[in-house]
Amino acid sequence: MKKLILFSILGAFILISTKTVADCFILKENNQIIQQDGDCESRHSPCSTFKIAISLMAYNDELLINETQPELPFKNGYPDYIEKWKQPHNPSLWMKNSCVWYSQVLTQSLGMNKFKEYITKFNYGNQDIVGDKGKNNGLTHSWLSSSLEISPGEQMEFLQNLLHNKLPITLNAHQMTRNILFVEDLPKGWKLYGKTGSGNLLNNDRTEKLDLQIGWFIGWIKKEERKIIFVQYLEDNDKQETYAAQRAKEAVKLRLAELIQNLDTGKDM
Repeated sequence: MKKLILFSILGAFILISTKTVADCFILKENNQIIQQDGDCESRHSPCSTFKIAISLMAYNDELLINETQPELPFKNGYPDYIEKWKQPHNPSLWMKNSCVWYSQVLTQSLGMNKFKEYITKFNYGNQDIVGDKGKNNGLTHSWLSSSLEISPGEQMEFLQNLLHNKLPITLNAHQMTRNILFVEDLPKGWKLYGKTGSGNLLNNDRTEKLDLQIGWFIGWIKKEERKIIFVQYLEDNDKQETYAAQRAKEAVKLRLAELIQNLDTGKDM
């Protein structure tokens, strides 16, 4: 079984390496780095991983109530290029479906002044929320392959603050955000929490999105009081038909399968 797991992991890494030009993976527990590979200092658009930050803002400001409230209706004119977005969404479904319009309703409800204040409080990446060049759309688009950027290392620090209730917001906002980030149960009693994000690289003057994707999967696994945080970033070097975020997620899950196997057998990580 272990040989099969290791073979699958090797195959996934070969697949990613042939299709990407940038890659970072970080695995950390109790402020100790277990593994770190690639360029983890360069900044990139957070894409839909920024929903974690939006959730924290919205729960702190009581725009979000719990895992299922408020439920907001889909309206004509909202982003609808993914079919499953064309339905009412609540906080849990928003995170699960990575629904863009729900995010934009929340940030517009916050307003630019509060939005900017939270970005500063969170020390989030480059803190640039201008948005697309010349379009004045930072409140709704700055995190979507636009002006706002964050490094994998900064993503790791942000997740650590979330897990240890160290952000300058309420304990409830921390806890509710963690709750809606649950993804699935893993073997041996571990639970997976996280958020994907897909986007596009920009051209040199940052006015046009290229047909080259970037992808994230960030989060943590938990068993009882033990938590291990991960950050995966990848960047394509040619056009792909599948979402980069899903490829990042699958790569992480293979790594986690090996990690859990090693933990179960008492081997060093």
